[in-house]
Amino acid sequence: MSKYLVIQLARFGDLLQTKRLILSLQQGGNEVHLCIDRSLVSLASLIYPDVRVHGIQAHGTTTAEEVLAANLPLFAAMQAEKFDGVFNLNFSGLNFAMATLFDPAIVHGYRTEGGQPLKDHWMRLAFRWTRNRRTSPLNLMDFWGLLAPDPIVPEAVNPIAMRKGGGIGVVLAGRNSRRSLPVNMLADCVQAVFEAHGGPKVTLLGTKAEAQLGSQLMRKFDGPLLQRTENLVGRTDFAGLLDCVGGLDVVLTPDTGTMHLAAHLGTPVQAFFLSSAWSHETGPYGLGHRIWQAVLPCSPCLESRPCPINTQCRNVFADPKFLKILAGKFDDDYPANVIGQVSMLDAVGVTYMPVFGQDDASPQRKDQRGLVAERFGLMELASIGDNAQAALLYQESDWMLPQDNAGLAGDL
Repeated sequence: MSKYLVIQLARFGDLLQTKRLILSLQQGGNEVHLCIDRSLVSLASLIYPDVRVHGIQAHGTTTAEEVLAANLPLFAAMQAEKFDGVFNLNFSGLNFAMATLFDPAIVHGYRTEGGQPLKDHWMRLAFRWTRNRRTSPLNLMDFWGLLAPDPIVPEAVNPIAMRKGGGIGVVLAGRNSRRSLPVNMLADCVQAVFEAHGGPKVTLLGTKAEAQLGSQLMRKFDGPLLQRTENLVGRTDFAGLLDCVGGLDVVLTPDTGTMHLAAHLGTPVQAFFLSSAWSHETGPYGLGHRIWQAVLPCSPCLESRPCPINTQCRNVFADPKFLKILAGKFDDDYPANVIGQVSMLDAVGVTYMPVFGQDDASPQRKDQRGLVAERFGLMELASIGDNAQAALLYQESDWMLPQDNAGLAGDL
């Protein structure tokens, strides 16, 4: 039996997107440890009950001295565990610093060797393909999951999503306001989905920071929708959130941690993706989910840069044609600037099939996905439509340098 450590120092959603890697490492009775920010310890213990969780202060500190003072005993405890493999998942200064606790030969992902921060070849491939995020071939769940020596099949990650009888859950917003809908737009979308589902119970979900937003949304409701809505914004702990989301018929949400939680529990998702959110990177995992991906020439953008067009990509969600679709009234008059997608699984992992709208990047994405599949022996690559995609991922230096711990050439 082996002992592994996964270091995942990002946020709520990333914790759920580490699931394929963790389940893969657990195969054969292996012992898996998980290092996360301490704010997520209770959630991680609920999601991964058979994993030993280490909570460190990854966020909220400002200097290296503060990080060291807050976490030194925990660092020493993890170092004493003598892991057979360490999977370091985040490109951050703290992750590179933590890598120095372990022999570089057992660290996968991001490591430090001889004082130099290094990336495994698999990480370097991702940095290459994300130069054009529109053609990104992999969901983040699969990108991290394929780091495992023997990844589990995609079908074993999340259950097929099915209605549970508890009505509609509405997640008010994500961390970045540009990736969320304004109250007026969200209210119209909720009304449409409410009609499509025959007027069931509606539950509003969010953090305490969004309490005012919840009250504003309630003021936009009237009639049966208002009467059937319960506002739980800021009123659930992680255990309560799991209990609520696990019993719903559908979760209406932007790209959020609660979206990934719903997919983990087998609750159907209808997700709005806009601005910097791109479904092929961070969409809900598994079968039974719908994604509405806003697409403009600038999509997906970088959230770190100001939007020069005042987030026009969100306007599609106010289009009467789109609201008609949400209400379950499909016809051939589809709205512009949006792709309607359903989640699918193949040998590599999750992908999203357009049911309407134009995905111009699909051929290039398919070629890159085929190259990934061949790299991991998941399928033979019979043909590729665009050799430039192979040139994008693989460079001569990959084969000219010594082998690294990922099985290909060393870091540049």
